[in-house]
Amino acid sequence: MCSLPDTVICASNKEIMNLERVSNEEKLNLCRKYYLGGFAFLPFLWLVNVVWFFKEAFVKPAYTEQPQIKIYVKRSALGLFLWVAVLTTWITIFQHYRARWGEVADYLSFTIPLGTP
Repeated sequence: MCSLPDTVICASNKEIMNLERVSNEEKLNLCRKYYLGGFAFLPFLWLVNVVWFFKEAFVKPAYTEQPQIKIYVKRSALGLFLWVAVLTTWITIFQHYRARWGEVADYLSFTIPLGTP
C-alpha cells in the first residue's frame, strides 16, 4: 500500500500515481507545475507540493534533478507561509474592526451577523 505523500489520485481517470514509478525528470516537471500554480492564488498547490515532494527533495539520495526540486519545495513552503500569515492577519483585523467599519464591512461579508455590534 502506498503512503500519502508518495501517491495521488488523478481525478480524470482515478488511477493512483506513485512517485517511485515516475522518472526524475517528470518529478521535476510536476513539482515545477505545482509551484507555478500556487501563484494563481492557489496556495493549496504549494501545500501539496511541500507535502508530496519533501521526501524527494530532502530524504532521497542525491540525483540530478534534486537541487531544483529542493528550490521549488523551499519556495513553495515560503509562499505558503506568507499566504497563511497574510490571511491570518486579514481575518484578525476584519473580525476586530468589522463593527466599526459599518456598511463597508457588511459589503465585504458573505453573511451579515445579526445583533448589536
